[in-house]
Amino acid sequence: MIQTSYKVIGMMSGTSLDGIDLVYVEFNKYSKWDFTILKAQTFEYDDTWREKLRNLVTASMDDLKTIDSDYTHYIAHVINEFIETNNIEYVDAICSHGHTALHQPQNKLTYQIGNKSILADLTKNTVVCNFRVQDVELGGQGAPLVPIGDELLFPEYDFCLNLGGFANISTKIDDERIAYDICPVNIVLNHYIKTIGFDYDDKGKMASSGEVNHSLLNKLNDLDFYKRSYPKSLGLEWVNTNIFPLINSYNMEIKDVLRTFIEHIAVQISVEINKKNKASVLVSGGGVYNEFLISSINHLTKNRIVIPSKNIIEFKEALIFAFLGVLRLRNEVNTLKSVTGAVKNHSSGKIFAIKIN
Repeated sequence: MIQTSYKVIGMMSGTSLDGIDLVYVEFNKYSKWDFTILKAQTFEYDDTWREKLRNLVTASMDDLKTIDSDYTHYIAHVINEFIETNNIEYVDAICSHGHTALHQPQNKLTYQIGNKSILADLTKNTVVCNFRVQDVELGGQGAPLVPIGDELLFPEYDFCLNLGGFANISTKIDDERIAYDICPVNIVLNHYIKTIGFDYDDKGKMASSGEVNHSLLNKLNDLDFYKRSYPKSLGLEWVNTNIFPLINSYNMEIKDVLRTFIEHIAVQISVEINKKNKASVLVSGGGVYNEFLISSINHLTKNRIVIPSKNIIEFKEALIFAFLGVLRLRNEVNTLKSVTGAVKNHSSGKIFAIKIN
């Protein structure tokens, strides 16, 4: 008989390089899915790991394989520390997103480090991981994967918007869940604030002191990606090719770069959420704490922006990757073709059991 209750650990590392997000969560299947986050913690990257992860897209394949092995051992250590620190006694599975090294679905390539089978032995737990690869093999974008969680865990909202390294959104159109990346967010904002010695723009204060460069804003808003229909997704490679060279060509003060890019983000997000009237928009991710960004979005929409609890703001993606793992253990659909563009809905992810000697 299939289980109706699961206690799992979800692990997520995003492009903003804030650190490793871990949740210990209980899922119960009644008439619908219910969840309780029991423990949640972020393990910040040190400067060495942050630099390694920032430069993954330029690493050779041999170097990537070495980093993959090292990173798998590293996250195993972090997960074990999380279990020990929080006195976690029972785990059905560890559900790991890993960290995206390469994402080029047009070339049938996506590579997340930290998903090697040895993770099961190092943590002494069943591991569910590598959620993106199968979708790309089936012709999909391999992203975004969170929308099945939006569908089943947060059905009361018209939109679920995540403000992380990139902004992505999910919603229902004609009773079908669709989702896609909107634009870069923290991956760009943090890049420029770091050039003057800060990790991030606290509450968006520096951005609010700048001025919009309308020439740059128009060129950003005119990029081809924004004219494409979903499914579509973004990666660091696209930012390196399309965003950074364009911004750098203007030789602007950092406060004006931030102000202009905040406006760009707000414009692109408002275009999407204004496709429905009187809608509720659940917003999560680190970008929620950029008060100037939130106010800029609010200025361009009449829809209701909902800021949830701290655990949902900071750990929603880790929560949903934990949920994707549960669905995989049940061999139920956890990846939607309407979202990724794959040829079919499917249950994605590798399951690694502990090796018994």
